[in-house]
Amino acid sequence: LMIWTTTPWTLPANRAVAVAPGATYCLYRFERGGETRMALLAETLGESVLTASGAGDVEKLGSAKGRELIDAELCYRHPFLDDDVRRPLVGADYVTLDDGTGLVHTAPGHGADDYATGLREGLEIFCPVQADGTFDESVPEWLRGMSIWDANRAIVERIDDSGHLLRQHRFTHSYPHDWRGKTPVIFRATEQWFAGVDRPRADGDGATLREMALAATNEIIRFVPEWGRNRMRGMLETRPDWCLSRQRSWGLPIPAFYGPEPGQVLLTPASIHAVAELIREKGSNVWFIAESEAELLAKYDWQADPAVPEWLREAGGPEGASLTRCGDIFDVWFESGSSWNAVLRRRGLGYPADLYLEGSDQHRGWFQLSLLPALGATGEPPFRCLLTHGFIVDAKGMKLSKSAGNALAVEDLLRDHGADVCRWWVAGLNYANDVKVDPEFFGVAGEEYRKVRNTLRFLLSNIQDFDPARDRRELGPEDAASIDAWAADRLAQLIDTVREAYEGYQFRDAQQAIYHFCNEAMSAVYFAAAKDRLYCDATGSDRRRRCQTMLHDIADALCRLLAPILVHTADEALLALRGEDLSSADCVHAQPLPEAVALPRTEAGGEGWDAVMTQRGRVQKALEDARDAEQSDELLQNPLDAGITLCVTKAELDRLQPFEAELADLCGVSRFHLIADAEPGVQVHDLRDEPRCERSW
Repeated sequence: LMIWTTTPWTLPANRAVAVAPGATYCLYRFERGGETRMALLAETLGESVLTASGAGDVEKLGSAKGRELIDAELCYRHPFLDDDVRRPLVGADYVTLDDGTGLVHTAPGHGADDYATGLREGLEIFCPVQADGTFDESVPEWLRGMSIWDANRAIVERIDDSGHLLRQHRFTHSYPHDWRGKTPVIFRATEQWFAGVDRPRADGDGATLREMALAATNEIIRFVPEWGRNRMRGMLETRPDWCLSRQRSWGLPIPAFYGPEPGQVLLTPASIHAVAELIREKGSNVWFIAESEAELLAKYDWQADPAVPEWLREAGGPEGASLTRCGDIFDVWFESGSSWNAVLRRRGLGYPADLYLEGSDQHRGWFQLSLLPALGATGEPPFRCLLTHGFIVDAKGMKLSKSAGNALAVEDLLRDHGADVCRWWVAGLNYANDVKVDPEFFGVAGEEYRKVRNTLRFLLSNIQDFDPARDRRELGPEDAASIDAWAADRLAQLIDTVREAYEGYQFRDAQQAIYHFCNEAMSAVYFAAAKDRLYCDATGSDRRRRCQTMLHDIADALCRLLAPILVHTADEALLALRGEDLSSADCVHAQPLPEAVALPRTEAGGEGWDAVMTQRGRVQKALEDARDAEQSDELLQNPLDAGITLCVTKAELDRLQPFEAELADLCGVSRFHLIADAEPGVQVHDLRDEPRCERSW
């Protein structure tokens, strides 16, 4: 056989030669070095291989498919191992015909593909390479103790001397490297600790971890956004057993002890708890610095342990056995994946967690590797909801990095814009996708923030003389057509919207609802309409106090709705509302979100107000047309210089009549009349010749 290999050091571990089942192989007879030789090669590669090796008088004797060679149970002997073992030909999809010979040596102990082939074919998973990269005692004496790099040269010389080497040449090819050290890695089959995802839980209903995880993903866990459910399910369906062990000199130790004979392991619930108690007292370093295994098992009562191994009992316990502590550590994902136990269960903070949130890559990582240990230990997921967010990229969609020069320092953003502006920007993101960030975006966020802040300013500055205990004026049925009732209805809608958004982790919906409430419902409509009664009505008048009551309720609710986003602004505004300073123990973050049902709802929130706002738009358009009239000396620069007569149909008049008293303030004019007319329209009257109160103006 002509074997194609790029790693000579694995030849001692060779347990089979792989062929491509669908390819055609030929038997060649050729002359080389004065001798007649035979070689089995892939047909498409045979002549080029033999030509490159300097073979002469090549004769093709016959051909067969790779599958036929396998079915015929064709075998071969190892080129230098002194045994009579006949090694088989096997089929494998990693055998390609674009280079080489069409035959690939297969060492199940030294590669993932080879390992899978070995399991399928029932081959011995043989690994003669030790952890330090040298060969063990199972190889020929001339290789023992030799590093794989030195062995490469020795093996090539050995098969050349024996006449088995047809040709050798050096070339550069792709091979796995350690990403940190930039050095080649070698593959070795070693004993590891695994969590079997397809093994039934010992104290459960017979379900496996995989089945339990899929059931929880399908039925119990809430996903935000919903597409995370299918992503998680797909990864659970295809995941292999979880390799829990790592060979590192730092980390959390696996608390196992090995006996003097192969396969003898002490790892029982009682022994684990004994080590855990010691680590709780002295820290995990005790595993590495303890002078003896007896010290590590000082709290272990082996005679009371129903699961104690028989070999340990026969040895008279740990003192009579030559135990060796395990040198492996836990996979760090096992540590972070079991944090729910330390953070929630042991502290009595409630289990499971309401929410886990991380990037979309954690469906394979932290999310999944928290779920599996929790299901194994408690039978239920460690979280009720999983929230997935995207990653931060620059305005061009490129990943942020210092080397690329596009990284943004959070401390600079906080210094330039303030924490609340940054939080306002974050709250407005569609976090389910990757997030573009640019310094200019924070300028826009700052403008929006100032609109919300100015809304709070207006609210607070207009209730300076208002004492809720003394001056409160509740809305009643008789106020259904007042602009205050309209504002109360809009506030109730806002509270419902924002609460629902927060509960669904839709922070952008909450942020946008608050912004539009401040910018449109309040600033553009309610505040403009309320100024006259706030500034001109008698201080203690019923209408003014009713308006101030509404302003107080809006300020209180808005502070609490804003608290999760504008943490500082909301807190300071609530203190100002209650007449307290920053030294007060009162805090907005200790307050519950407002309840919409606590605010009065009236019939004014229905179709009547919709009709009023439609007519308000018509009036504002008519005023704008009047301001733009060509007679510049007659321009109505101030809407308060105007009076309005609104002509509507009889049906519309009946609908609008209850709101007539509010229409002048809503439209910002000094006088408003409603009349029924067959031809609806808006008449603008110039009132500048009439007397007015200059102080009020």
